Amino acid sequence: MSAPVLITGFEPFGGETINPSWEVAHRLDGWRCEGTGVRAVRLPCVIGAARDELNAAIDAVQPCCVIALGQAGGRGDITPERIAINIDDARIPDNAGAQPIDVPVIARGPAAYFSTLPIKAMVRALRTADIPASVSNSAGTFVCNHVFYALMHRLAQGQEGRGGAGVQGGFVHVPYLPQQASRLGEADAPPSLALEVMVRALRIMVRVALTVCEDLRESGGAIS
Repeated sequence: MSAPVLITGFEPFGGETINPSWEVAHRLDGWRCEGTGVRAVRLPCVIGAARDELNAAIDAVQPCCVIALGQAGGRGDITPERIAINIDDARIPDNAGAQPIDVPVIARGPAAYFSTLPIKAMVRALRTADIPASVSNSAGTFVCNHVFYALMHRLAQGQEGRGGAGVQGGFVHVPYLPQQASRLGEADAPPSLALEVMVRALRIMVRVALTVCEDLRESGGAIS
């Protein structure tokens, strides 16, 4: 039996009662793609604890690929992240009340890591399916980036538990759900995507991750 794909999502944070990243992730739990199963794990929105639970999930699942998901309120696209940076600089407290400022995710770790997912192939596949998508060049400096950096650091060290390198990993931000966006009122509501659209998007992205060996070489940059 082939090693599974691990998908992680977060618990709600910032006063929300729902987090689209987990709503998407847990709907893929048990799904099979290209003969490979999918496992979903919910992470706390807590710096440090999220990293520890991610590591425990990797130890338990022994995945071939890890796709971590997070909520990006204000974005209207599905956005695979290009780069994780070694800094925690929290604009708001996490769910444990901690608010680290200018603290490294991993002491003495590299400044940054790039995703090893085929992010541009993912974006093209989503756009072909009429799902809004773009490459993001900033995962922020809160718990999403914390998990993204911790994931890529672990995989770069060959600590994924499968006896060697080669496990793909990366992070994808998803927009608000419509019920979250509507809380601000129709005139000021931020962008959102229906849950079924986001679930379909992640199914496409998992398939691309499992079948594309070399990413596309096309523009995914941004001016700002």
